[in-house]
Parts: sequence; structure tokens; C-alpha cells
Amino acid sequence: MAAGYLDILRARHAARLLTGTLVGRLPNGTAHIAIVLFTRAEGGSYTLAGALAAAYGLATAVGQPLLGRAVDLYGQPRVQFPAAVFSALGMALFAVAGLGSLPLAYAAVVLAGVATPPLEGGLRALWPSVLKREDQVHRAYAMDAVAQEIMFTVGPLLVTLLVSLWSPAAALLVINAIGVLGALSVVLSEPSRAWRSAPREAHWLGALRSPGLLALLGAFFFVGLALGSITVAGVAYADDHGRESVYGWLMAALGLGALIGGLAYGARQWAGAPERRLRVVVGLLALGYLPLTLTPSVPVMAALAALAGVFLAPAIACSFLVVDRHAPRGTVTEAFSWLVTTFGVGAAAGTAVAGPAVELGSTAWSFAVAGAGGVAALVVLLATGKVLAAPVRTPDVVAGSENDRNGAVEPGFSTGRKA
Repeated sequence: MAAGYLDILRARHAARLLTGTLVGRLPNGTAHIAIVLFTRAEGGSYTLAGALAAAYGLATAVGQPLLGRAVDLYGQPRVQFPAAVFSALGMALFAVAGLGSLPLAYAAVVLAGVATPPLEGGLRALWPSVLKREDQVHRAYAMDAVAQEIMFTVGPLLVTLLVSLWSPAAALLVINAIGVLGALSVVLSEPSRAWRSAPREAHWLGALRSPGLLALLGAFFFVGLALGSITVAGVAYADDHGRESVYGWLMAALGLGALIGGLAYGARQWAGAPERRLRVVVGLLALGYLPLTLTPSVPVMAALAALAGVFLAPAIACSFLVVDRHAPRGTVTEAFSWLVTTFGVGAAAGTAVAGPAVELGSTAWSFAVAGAGGVAALVVLLATGKVLAAPVRTPDVVAGSENDRNGAVEPGFSTGRKA
């Protein structure tokens, strides 16, 4: 298992791209946590914290596919780095202005969200040009999901550490400054500068003209809802136990579970269509969320959080394969950005619902939102099984890349994929 990941990381540019992308995505990966903690520290209610986090998530949902399409059209450096700078400026404005003017606070988080650079989709577009071989690209997608969980494990701890050492405002500023440096590292790399999207059919719907992609996005909206609700529910649980640090450990346990699950998932080659495998993984993910409603003691709750996260990274890694199979030619960055968007919209809905659930009911009610989201995601996948069973194209072995000016192909597993 470790040897396969090391082979990928030894490939030229691979370690830099993976690290730069993760660092660049740190502001987005921790934004909901940082916004909730900052709002609570400023005296805001759970409902306001959830609403601001939801505004950020919705803004990200709007910006990601638009910026992803811009990347497909104009290349990565022209879009990714300017977007990272504007996003950081928006969050800096939020940290400095605080809640003194709610319209300004909302405007700041919306700017930060809508300008979030589509680094996640950009990395997946680059993997085939860096690795060349289909089996390595498969494993890179799994490693990508695993690496995300490292970020989601370390990120909450880093935010809570910065909050304890300085303040929630300082945490917002530092995290976003780090994110800009990560984006800069990516766009200055040779693969990012050389990458060009495959020719695409002119269509106003872009990637959304694929029925299979729409079905996948519908399911992952509810996965995002589950994760978003846990963000608010975790803060409420920490407040119930009188220790702010409990929140960081709870989120870290969730990420650790996903890390373990992702490593196990990427350790083997999977046979059969990823669409069928995705239904099984999402079903297990839904089962993992349900015990969180018990809200037991902190050690037991941390163990349940870790268990709940085990199938998250496999679900994400499997979804990458499904996106690649269903994305129309020339829309790869946009398609992956739509996946990020559905997470953002779902997370925004989850935070918006979980806040009132805490105040009108209890902490257990907010965790119940997560369980309901997991079940709903499974229902969507089951209901759209026939659509997902008909991919736009079947991947072949990667033999070239969009960086190859003599024979450019769309990022993915194939050479000369046919729409």
C-alpha cells in the first residue's frame, strides 16, 4: 500500500502539486469551523453562525463552477491565483470588521466564498498529465481523498490552536494567508502553467448536460448536508461539555476515521463499475452517521466520530472516478468544480438547518440532520441507478495528456475520449 503511494509521490511535480493544493485549500476546508468559532466569540448566536457559514458555502457553490469553467477556457494560473487573493481579502475583511455591521459581514464571507479558487478540480485535471498511467491515476484519486482527510484532521486542530494562542480573528487571517501561498505554489509549477483543456462542445450547460453527473451531484448534495450539520452540531456538543477544545478533537477524530478508510480503500485495485461500488460505500457512510445522535461521553463520542468518518474518503475517491466517466469532453475542471459546489450547497444547508435544530431541540437533533443526509444520499443513488449505469465514455489507459501539444487529450483516464 505505502509503496504505491510513494511511487506516485516520486513522480516529477506530484508532491508539490498535492501539497500546494492541500495548503491552498486550507481556507476553504476550515472556513465553516473558523466562521462558527469567530461568530460565537463575537457574541453571535448559533443561528447567526450557521447563517454566515451557509452564506459562505452558497457563495462557494456559485463561484466554483464559474471559476472551473474559466480554468477550462483560460488555463489555471490566470484564474487560480487571483481568485485565491480575492478570497483571502474577503475573509480578512470579515475578521477585521467583525459583526458590527451584519451586511458587511455577509458581504465579506460571500466575497471569500465566491472567489475560492477551484484548486481541487484543477489538481484532478493535472494528475493524468503528471502520472500518465491509468493505474497510477486511479491510486492518485484515492491518495487525493486521503490527503484531504489529513487536511480535515489537521485543519480543525490548527484553527483551534490559533484561536487558543491568539484569537478567532487571527486564525482567519493566518489560515487565509497560508492558503494564498499554497495556490501560488501550484500555479507556478510547470504542469499547471502548461495544462490546457481539451476542445469542448459549445453548450451553455457545460458539464451539466450529463445526466449521470447530475445524479451524482444530487446524491453528494446530501453528503455535504451531513458534513455541514456536523460542523454546527460539534460546536454545540463542545459547549455542552464546557470545553472548546472538544470541538477540535471531535472534528479531528472524524477526519482520522476518513484517513484510515481512505488508506484502506486505496490499498487495492477494485473490480467492477465504480457507480455500483459508490452505492455500497454511501450506504455504509449513512449507517456511520446515525450513532452520533446518542451524544455519549467525550471519549465515546470521539470514537463514534472516527467510525462515522471511515467511509467518507472512499466515497469521495469513488465519486472522482464517476465524475471522470460522466463528464463531457473538455469540461473536466468544471465537472469536478460542480462536485465541490454540491458539497458547498449541501454543507450550507446543513449548517443552516443544524443551528435552529440545536436551539429548538437539542444537540442530538443537529446530529440527526447528519444521519438523515446520509440516508437521503443513498436514496438518490438507488433511484438514479439506470442513469449512472450509462457513463458518457469508458476510460482507456492514459497515454498522453493535455500538456502534450502534439496530441492533447482531456484530463482523465483516456486518450481521445469520445463524447
